[in-house]
Amino acid sequence: MTVSTTFLGLGAMGSALANAALDAGHRIVAWNRTGHRAHGLGARGATIVDSVEKAVAGRGAVVVCLFDAASVREVLETVATDLAGRIVINLTTTTPEQSRDLARWAGQCGIDLLDGAILAVPETIGGPESVIFYSGSAEGFAQHRLLLDLWGESSYLGPDPGMAALYDTAMLAGMYAMFAGFLHGAAMVSSEGVPAGDFVRRQAPFLAAMTEQLADYAATIDEQDYLGPGQQSLRFTETALATVMRASTRQGVTDEVLRPVHDLVRRQITAGFGEHGTARMFEELRSVR
Repeated sequence: MTVSTTFLGLGAMGSALANAALDAGHRIVAWNRTGHRAHGLGARGATIVDSVEKAVAGRGAVVVCLFDAASVREVLETVATDLAGRIVINLTTTTPEQSRDLARWAGQCGIDLLDGAILAVPETIGGPESVIFYSGSAEGFAQHRLLLDLWGESSYLGPDPGMAALYDTAMLAGMYAMFAGFLHGAAMVSSEGVPAGDFVRRQAPFLAAMTEQLADYAATIDEQDYLGPGQQSLRFTETALATVMRASTRQGVTDEVLRPVHDLVRRQITAGFGEHGTARMFEELRSVR
């Protein structure tokens, strides 16, 4: 008997995952709360069903890609008995604690949970730029590796079910801060009539070059050596940020993107760390726990 893979959730990402499985010759069963999203998959040979109960009636893996953690629990709780002894691969974006809560519930129901975090957009699923982190069930990761590798580079981060989500949200923090910084700069030059398209041609290579410094920052943090040679001091960084903020407001651009960074640096200086390297901001960022 041929085993089908079940897909619960056919938004843009869920559909991309299911289509990649179809492209590889997998038999799939798919369900979505709003049925019209399933038409394209149905036309390609997927079995489309109108209830979660029908979707999980088989014996194969169940791939979940829904709106949020609450929707995952809402959907899975209705079929928990049918999922006992099976693998559920959750690719819904969640917080680390939400992933751990889901894993605890799944364990109580006899469900093997593999939690995943997708670092890609739907259009890149299956391509070399798609990376997916997994944590939780080591057995589930190993058993279904061929399926997982259809979607991108698969990386297992260990048995803690929250680790994939932790890496995901940590990396997204850097991404959104970068995007905000780019938009801030684009707003500054636009005040003088410079199109964003012109600005990005200069900004993107600069940002790419600056990422080469991240390894040095990481080494400094791990060694906790904030007075080592070659580091830009917090006092220098505060002056630089103040200059950028002043230039921004003079161009009619709010400084609210940069203000929290400036204030964080300022607090470190007030605490007596002005001559320490800028990487010391790390210590204050984690002190809120």
